[in-house]
Amino acid sequence: MTALSPPARRLKDAPLLIGDRWVAAASGGSREHLYPATGLPQAQIALGGSEEIDAAVAAARSALPAWRALGGDERRKQLLRLEAVLEEHAVELAEIQTLESGIPIAWTAGTPALAASWFGYFAGWADKLEGAMIPTFPQRGLDYTILEPYGVVGLITPWNAPLTILAFKLPAALAAGNTVVVKPSELAPFSTIRFAELALEAGLPPGVLNVVAGGPEAGDRLVRHPDVRKVSFTGGISTARKIIEASAETVTPLTLELGGKAANLLFADADLDQFVPAAAIMGMLAMSGQGCGCPTRLMVQDEIYDETLERLLAFAREATNAGDLLDPATTFGPLITEASCDRVLQIVDEARREGTGELLTGGGRMGGAHAGGFYVEPTVFTEVPAESPIAQMEIFGPVLSVMRFSTDEEAIELANSTTYGLGHFVNTRDLNRAHTLAAALEAGTVWVNGFSGAPPGTPLGGYRQSGFGREGGRAGLDEFLQVKNVYIAGIG
Repeated sequence: MTALSPPARRLKDAPLLIGDRWVAAASGGSREHLYPATGLPQAQIALGGSEEIDAAVAAARSALPAWRALGGDERRKQLLRLEAVLEEHAVELAEIQTLESGIPIAWTAGTPALAASWFGYFAGWADKLEGAMIPTFPQRGLDYTILEPYGVVGLITPWNAPLTILAFKLPAALAAGNTVVVKPSELAPFSTIRFAELALEAGLPPGVLNVVAGGPEAGDRLVRHPDVRKVSFTGGISTARKIIEASAETVTPLTLELGGKAANLLFADADLDQFVPAAAIMGMLAMSGQGCGCPTRLMVQDEIYDETLERLLAFAREATNAGDLLDPATTFGPLITEASCDRVLQIVDEARREGTGELLTGGGRMGGAHAGGFYVEPTVFTEVPAESPIAQMEIFGPVLSVMRFSTDEEAIELANSTTYGLGHFVNTRDLNRAHTLAAALEAGTVWVNGFSGAPPGTPLGGYRQSGFGREGGRAGLDEFLQVKNVYIAGIG
């Protein structure tokens, strides 16, 4: 088989946006972006350092007074325009995300519409930021609260769902009256840059949104900057620890949405026709396991364990189509970089050497037409011990660990056996069991008999080492607001 051809559509070089200036040459140099499906160069990415972060924060600070003073109705109109922009350019933005991340268009096609819904939702909050009247005693007086923005906020977003995660943060921050510096991952900043370009064209005032891609130096400076009053980060736990340490210098408040090791609990009374394909798609295929919410631990009740494995393998073999990423029929894609491939394969090799469960399928790098790309075969380990590394660590690759359980109590213990707590899945027809497990599972979200996606009105976030703070809903808006109390004596 011949190697996959480069896609007809190519990415444009990615500059930085500081105020209304597009910066193509930055102090951090540049990075060559390789298309994950072929390993071939696609575009250049400008990398900001401390200098560009300082300039972006200054631009955001300069734009803050006017944006903050803008009436909530006007901010609402601005956000609704951004919602429309995302809807109008949905096809283009989906393609950019596929080219930058290697995630097939089958899975990125719906993300611009999802992002748009978050802008529309928070647009509705922009003119409803109400305080409260507080009864006072023993002294009588007028006491009330005011909701105020933090000021300049830093948003640090990952490469695996750049536009979606940006939408989890940006519209809430803007609705609250903040101005923003976004540091997208240097691995995939293209969709964020294109959105920023469209936002300026749609009338968003310069400086309200600034975008500086960059590596650790840029991120560290953004967190430590004395004029950045709030930071929201989505990414891995190791980076989060560095952010927590850096934020201590200025006591900057944080929102952290970190990793996960979601359990997918499949009970004997579940509909296997529905949930076995879902387990394969969400656990291995859709993003090749490169999602913090991917249920990469499949836990199956004894009575249906063997049948589930048989069905799982049959579906995975049939559904693993690793063709042209811009073809809607393609269901399986590469990892983001060569280094990611090497890391995942090393984890798999160590599990094989240590006898961690039984390797049922996969475990290697894809060859043939995909040899030049960053592909790891869909990999399934069965009878995986709960305490083993592959059951505990966030692998971020298409590696599914299958375990068995007998009782509800054992299922709960298995699901809660990691340090993570982002989300878990429960599949059962028993309503009492569903409620019991929803209460017992230590996670920010529990999905029962289906996956909701990420509707903007629901608060998303983690327990334990999956982070703190929430994105979505009123809780997500409150992350970007401060409460001021005012007391006036002698009134009331």
